[in-house]
Amino acid sequence: MGTGWRVLQLADSGFPTGGFAHSGGLEAAVQQGEVRGVSDVRRFVESLLWQAGLGGLPLVNAGWREPASLPAWDARADVFLSNHVAHRASRTQGRAFLDTCARIFPDAVGPVRQAARAAGVKFHHAPVFGAVLCALEVDLEDAQRLFLSLTLRGALSAGVRMGVIGTHESHQVQHGATPLLDTVLTHCGALGVEDLAQPAPLLDLLGASHDRLYSRLFLS
Repeated sequence: MGTGWRVLQLADSGFPTGGFAHSGGLEAAVQQGEVRGVSDVRRFVESLLWQAGLGGLPLVNAGWREPASLPAWDARADVFLSNHVAHRASRTQGRAFLDTCARIFPDAVGPVRQAARAAGVKFHHAPVFGAVLCALEVDLEDAQRLFLSLTLRGALSAGVRMGVIGTHESHQVQHGATPLLDTVLTHCGALGVEDLAQPAPLLDLLGASHDRLYSRLFLS
């Protein structure tokens, strides 16, 4: 009971997971001149959502379906994320998400954190996200929708803070992405870890340059 309210709580921008410290590679794309305005942001988030669908949802699904195997899914994510910036961001976000949820929902998520620590996992975000949402008794499809929505909103929020898109424009882009979100969910909702793929190599390369930027607002 109450899982609908729980999803809204997790989706709240005030939920303290530190996700808004990351731009999903948008900061590097802006500084490299690949994203200059609203139309470029739309193109960027399209690639980002497919990357989240094909490179993230399979691990979310695995973590939700078999949370006891989190160490195996974490190890798969560790090998899959060859981009050192994305790799670091995944571990940082995963640990922050798990620690925050364990503090706020100790009865449900505390055992997940304890088991993960005992197993020595690296806390990659997507499989941790799936395992935590399972522990919170959130349906898999709601977990998938939340994962994609947070990915989109995080990038758009970063775009607003960098001044490449306005607040109202960002919500127009978010609204316009609804059909794409449905498409990604339809195509990727049933994928397993054997289906992991990187569909946006240019976005991955841009994100990997983040540490070499002259100035940085975000961690990734």
